[in-house]
Amino acid sequence: MSSGGGGGPSEPSGVKKTSKRPKYSRFTQQELPACKPILTPSWVILTFLVAGVVFIPLGVICLFASQGVVEIVDRYDTDCVPESSRANKVGYIQGEGDKMCNRTITVTKTMKHPVYVYYQLENYYQNHRRYVKSRNDAQLRSPKEENDVQTCAPEDNVAGHPIVPCGLVAWSLFNDTYKFSRNSQELLVNKKDISWKSDRDSKFGKTVYPKNFQTGAPIGGGTLDPKKPLSEQEDLIVWMRTAALPIFRKLYGKIETDLNAGDTIMVLLENNYNTYSFNGEKKLVLSTTSWLGGRNDFLGVAYLTVGSICLFLAVTFSVLYLVKPRQLGDPSYLSWNRSPGG
Repeated sequence: MSSGGGGGPSEPSGVKKTSKRPKYSRFTQQELPACKPILTPSWVILTFLVAGVVFIPLGVICLFASQGVVEIVDRYDTDCVPESSRANKVGYIQGEGDKMCNRTITVTKTMKHPVYVYYQLENYYQNHRRYVKSRNDAQLRSPKEENDVQTCAPEDNVAGHPIVPCGLVAWSLFNDTYKFSRNSQELLVNKKDISWKSDRDSKFGKTVYPKNFQTGAPIGGGTLDPKKPLSEQEDLIVWMRTAALPIFRKLYGKIETDLNAGDTIMVLLENNYNTYSFNGEKKLVLSTTSWLGGRNDFLGVAYLTVGSICLFLAVTFSVLYLVKPRQLGDPSYLSWNRSPGG
């Protein structure tokens, strides 16, 4: 018999005790050296001051660059519908007949080449979930995937034959056309290299050709050349890069000649694309670019706004620090050190 005592049976020898204690390291125990800056009034004021001094000139530079971009915007969706048909614009755009329209654009400021030609659509939600998912990127890259159209409904096949490219995005391809002339001389529009090179090389196959595209009713938008591979159909490549916002521009081409101030540009356009069903708008845009890209004042205004706020805070804190200074780390400001009346 074992001798008396309150303890339980002793553990068998040879059994190792397990522990949940983590292995010690300076990292797990948060003992690594760290920088813990003390935000003194001087440092705070200096930080705001530097930010203001840097951001304000950047904002001015960005605004000047944006203002240097020459841009002409012409909305034509209503004017290019005959007055007799404006009560039923949808019926007009879906009907047969001539859709040609003449527009006149006056150049107010010299535009150095290249002059970029865009079409702008408004109230057009290319980011709609059902719309964005109606495509097959694998089919665009490889002819082996042409039968994989399960994600493309309702534009997946015609009479049992797969559509290439399938889906609503390709089906709704923009198909208004523009021709430009100046002093009765045609201004050629270069439509080469208007898409991203990475899209042409990687996303659209050089051996993939359109099949059964826009052959079934209803017709959504533009047609494609069945003799050209998708990698060369740049209007389609530009269109297939869907926009995130309901107001967007897409590149139509480039005019490789200067447009002088006072020039009158005649535009012969074909008004084919139906935006009337959803109260959309269509605009033709001619624009130059700067080192920042197209005209967009947002970046400059944002820099100026943030810089001005930082400068204002720097001045405000400086005045407060000079008028009513207090010693750093003064314990008298702690709540338990204050008198009940103060």
